[in-house]
Amino acid sequence: MSDIPASILLIDDHPLLRQGIKQLIEMEDDMEVVGEANNASDGIRLATEIEPDLILMDLNMPEMNGIEALEKLRQQNISSRIIMFTVSDHEDDVVAALRAGADGYLLKDMEPEDMIRQLHQAAVGKMVISERLTTLLAQALRSNKPQQASRPDFDSLTPREKDILRLIAEGLSNKMIGRKLDISDGTVKVHVKHLLKKLNLRSRVEVAVWAVEEGLHR
Repeated sequence: MSDIPASILLIDDHPLLRQGIKQLIEMEDDMEVVGEANNASDGIRLATEIEPDLILMDLNMPEMNGIEALEKLRQQNISSRIIMFTVSDHEDDVVAALRAGADGYLLKDMEPEDMIRQLHQAAVGKMVISERLTTLLAQALRSNKPQQASRPDFDSLTPREKDILRLIAEGLSNKMIGRKLDISDGTVKVHVKHLLKKLNLRSRVEVAVWAVEEGLHR
């Protein structure tokens, strides 16, 4: 990791929780809280001003919820990695957040050391999901998938697309995949678009789940 601490913006309407997370992060040399907001609107404004490395955002907030805020941030092409931090373990919320562009989904009842470990993973470009949600997520994606005319065919992909698929399955962002393969973010996006179409899948989350289930992530 870089010598420069990963910058984190907290967006949550509970001051006590924000303070607790901030104190926890302050104990880490390689992460720092650079901003706080108690509602989504202020959070979006701060995110555009600061462009932090990570945004840790609550799902359920008054006036504008976390999914709506996430969609607005993605529309503004904010490059920050956005992690939902919530009490909700409902599969609809998990799937909705990831489909809207979240880079992770963590539960507020997790142990402090687990949260710090997951934030470290997020800071280096990996997707993070609370462990007890992974099975739920796989089941939800399978049950939500329409009847497919054909199963995804790994062999239909080009060698480059196969490389990118494996890196998606490892949880890497487009930016991190680009660095690893020495290609631009834009080129990665084009390859991702093509492989989604070839595999008849709708999101990189579905790609990751399918690749792990098929043992293609190694």
